[in-house]
Amino acid sequence: MKFTIEQIKAEHQKVKSGADFPEYIQGIKNLGVSKYTVYVADGNTQYFDADHQSIISGKKYDNLSVTEDLNLEQFKTRLKLHQQGGTDYPTFCSDCADSGVNGWKMDLNAMTCTYFDTKGNDILVEQIPG
Repeated sequence: MKFTIEQIKAEHQKVKSGADFPEYIQGIKNLGVSKYTVYVADGNTQYFDADHQSIISGKKYDNLSVTEDLNLEQFKTRLKLHQQGGTDYPTFCSDCADSGVNGWKMDLNAMTCTYFDTKGNDILVEQIPG
């Protein structure tokens, strides 16, 4: 494993809003992260390197209750607001939970972000701005 949770946290400290996200992605990609999965319920994140070895961050905040009822249009509206710098990360995670988004998978090679619901279905794929 080339990177540590501490190094990733240091990169994350630089992020003030969704508008800073592309720089964060580049920072952790430079550390050797090839993909990661975030779980909205408690913020636990699993980071993978190119050899598919992984480390987990552990719980990052008090549990959020993720609704079973997906509201994709509501989520898209809140996602756009976050990406424009209109909400902070805790608010975005709460918005995800309220919209039925269970988490997201980031592929730093394909530069895609795939959001998934509580049933594990992929519900939205976005290109990560480079």
